[in-house]
Amino acid sequence: MLEIDCPTFSLPGDHLKICLQGYTCCSQEMEEKYSLQSKEDFKSVVSEQCNHLQAVFASRYKKFDEFFKELLENAEKSLNDMFVKTYGHLYMQNSELFKDLFEELKRYYVAGNVNLEEMLNDFWARLLERMFRLVNSQYHFTDEYLECVSKYTEQLKPFGDVPRKLKLQVTRAFVAARTFAQGLAVARDVVSKVSVVNPTTQCTHALVKMMYCSHCQGLVTVKPCYNYCSNIMRGCLANQGDLDLEWNNFIDAMLMVAERLEGPFNIESVMDPIDVKISDAIMNMQENSVQVSQKVFQGCGPPKPLPAGRISRSISEGTFSARFRPFHPEERPTTAAGTSLDRLVTDVKEKLKQAKKFWSSLPSNVCNDERMAAGNGNEDDCWNGKGKSRYLFAVTGNGLANQGNNPEVQVDTSKPDILILRQVMALRVMTSKMKNAYNGNDVDFFDISDESSGEGSGSGCESQQCPSEFEYNATDHSGKSANDKASSAGVPAGAWPYLLTAFCILSLVMQREWR
Repeated sequence: MLEIDCPTFSLPGDHLKICLQGYTCCSQEMEEKYSLQSKEDFKSVVSEQCNHLQAVFASRYKKFDEFFKELLENAEKSLNDMFVKTYGHLYMQNSELFKDLFEELKRYYVAGNVNLEEMLNDFWARLLERMFRLVNSQYHFTDEYLECVSKYTEQLKPFGDVPRKLKLQVTRAFVAARTFAQGLAVARDVVSKVSVVNPTTQCTHALVKMMYCSHCQGLVTVKPCYNYCSNIMRGCLANQGDLDLEWNNFIDAMLMVAERLEGPFNIESVMDPIDVKISDAIMNMQENSVQVSQKVFQGCGPPKPLPAGRISRSISEGTFSARFRPFHPEERPTTAAGTSLDRLVTDVKEKLKQAKKFWSSLPSNVCNDERMAAGNGNEDDCWNGKGKSRYLFAVTGNGLANQGNNPEVQVDTSKPDILILRQVMALRVMTSKMKNAYNGNDVDFFDISDESSGEGSGSGCESQQCPSEFEYNATDHSGKSANDKASSAGVPAGAWPYLLTAFCILSLVMQREWR
C-alpha cells in the first residue's frame, strides 16, 4: 500500500514534473512516490496476465514430458517381461541389444542427437546377425561373413515388412512427440521472458499521469478512461505486440502437430505394441530361416562347419524355436502417467486455442483489470489525463510500427527490443520445426537444445512429395526482400539494421535458450 503524507491545503503546482501544474494537493515527494508506485502497479498487472499463461505451458510441458518418458519405460518393461517368458535364457543372452534400442530412443527424445533411421537400421542388422548365428548354430561365422550377410538384408527381407513399417511409425511418432514437447517448453520460456517488463521513462510518465495525477486534483476515486488506458498500454507494450504474428503462427503449427499426435503419429499406439511387432519380425525370420540361409550361402559362400563336439554343445545351449505368446490385455502395463495421449492432446489443444492473439490482446486485458481503468460503459465520468470527462482520442494499433501517432506515450519506433527479437526468432525456429514434424520430417537444421549437436533422422514420408519448409534466405519464394518481410511482420524498415544485429547476437546465444 502506498503511504504518502498529503499537504493539508492546495499548492501551486510549479514543482510538479508530470502532473498538471495548476493548484494541486500533491507535493514533489508525492509525485516521485507515485512514479515508483505506477511502475510497480503496471509490472504487477502485466505479470499476472502472463504468469497464468506461462503456468499453463509449464504444467502441460511437465505432463507431456512425464507421459512420454513413462511410456518408453513401460514399453521397455513390457518387452523385457514378455521376451523373458517367451524366449527365456536365449533372450537374456541378447537382452543388451534391446536395451540399447530403448536407450537410443530415450536419448533421441531427451536430446535429439540421434539419427532414428540409422539407429533402427543398425538394430535390425545386429538382430539379424544374432538370429542368423542361432538358426545356423552348426556353422562358424567370421565378422567378415556376417558383414556379407547384412548386405542381403534389403533383398531378402528376413524380418518381413516389419522393419520398414516400424521405422516409418517410430520416426514420425518420435519426431512429433519430441517437437511438441519442445514447443510447449519454448512457449513457456518465451512467456516467462517477455512477462518481465521494465517501462521506459516516457511510459512511466504516462502511467503516473493516468493512474495517480487524478489524485493531485482530489479525484481519488475516479478511474482512468478505458480508451485512455488502452493507448498507454499499447505504447508501453508496443514491443510485446510485435510478438503476435509469430506467436499465432507458432500456435497454429502446434495445433497441426497435435492433430498428428491424435492420428497417424500417435506415439502411444506405436510404442504400446512394439514388443509384439518385434516378435513378429523374429518369427518371420524363424519361419523363413531355411530359405534365407540358402540364399545367403549362395551369395556369401558356404560357411565353415563347427567341429562335431562344438555343434552338439552349441545346439544344446540354445535352439531358437520358441514361439511368442502375447499377454492378455489385463496383463499389459498401465497407461503412462495415469492418463492417455488423447486426453493430454485434447486438453492442450483447448489451451492453445485460448492462447492465440495473446500479445495483441494484452493491452486490452490489462485495462480490463479494475485496478487500471474504468469499464467500457463509463466513458463520461472517467479520468482522461486532464480531468473527469470523456476521452476523445482514437485508440492506436498494436505493435511498434503503430506507435508513431500515439497521443499518450512517446515511443522510439526505430529501435526494436532485442529481448523481443530473440523470442520472435525462437518462435520462428520452433514453428519451422513444427511444420517439419507435421510432415513426418526431422530436419533439425537449427536445434535449440543444448544437447542437440547431431544430424536429425531421415524423412518420415513414404514418398518424395512431402512439402518443403521455408528457409532462412534474404529473399523468400515470393520475391520479397528481408526488409519487405520485416515490414509485413510489423517491423519498420528503418529498424532492419537492429534486426540484423539482434539475429547475429541470437545465433550465439540461441544454443542456451532452451532445454
